[in-house]
Amino acid sequence: MGAIEWRAMAAATIAIALSLSACATRQVVNLPLSQAHDLGVFLSQRDNAVHSMQAAAVMEYAGGGQHFKARETLIVQRPASMRVEVMSAAGVVLVVAADGGQLAVFDPGKNTLMHGAGDAATLERYARIPMTPDAAVRLLLGLSPDTAMLASPPNSMTVNGDGKMLTYHQPGGVVDELGFNGDERLETVRETLADGRLGYEVHYSEYRDAGGGIMFPAQVDAKFPKTGAEVKFHFENPSINRDVPDSTFVLLPPPGTRKLTIGMGSAVASNALG
Repeated sequence: MGAIEWRAMAAATIAIALSLSACATRQVVNLPLSQAHDLGVFLSQRDNAVHSMQAAAVMEYAGGGQHFKARETLIVQRPASMRVEVMSAAGVVLVVAADGGQLAVFDPGKNTLMHGAGDAATLERYARIPMTPDAAVRLLLGLSPDTAMLASPPNSMTVNGDGKMLTYHQPGGVVDELGFNGDERLETVRETLADGRLGYEVHYSEYRDAGGGIMFPAQVDAKFPKTGAEVKFHFENPSINRDVPDSTFVLLPPPGTRKLTIGMGSAVASNALG
């Protein structure tokens, strides 16, 4: 090959590389916020439409040197109520009920009931979700991190291929990012703390028709870098917006049950779960 031919081939190769690079760069585009209106409306409508969920589920947990799966029955209801029944071949081995600021744990094998604060630490210990009950309920229902953020438009919207990402700057420096797939279904929720660290990231997939025009994700994958925990839920035929009696989230074990305060002998129930 002569020098002229070599230079021509090299020039063509560089031109192709630059063209591909330009195409890759153009995949990410910041668009006017007016184009985020439909997604904002979708989030608000979903927030108004989804109130509760009941489902059998497979939960997979990894963190703190542990890795295990468990079959569960889940009932969650806004704003901050949830009930988790951990199952085994012999039946229920643990019941966790959170209702607002309170959490109760019942170990039927040891006939032990524990009560404590419904905070992120206790919910992580017994339900493996390191969030407050209200935040955990919204995560499991596939909603935005909170309702208040939906009163204002996002601070920016980015398009990457078929996907779109809305960014909300929250008071105190927290940044929430909500990603949508090509079907404009919520696919990712990512929260970055004021110090720049990732608070948590959730991915939703396997959307199915749950009735009433509501598409609901059957798969929820969440990561919590602060605690090093990863938890996955696969819902089996989730039922949306069925009436849930308030008594569902109140544990009334049989007479003779041993009662403890969480923090005093809590390892009994903790070992039953993990």
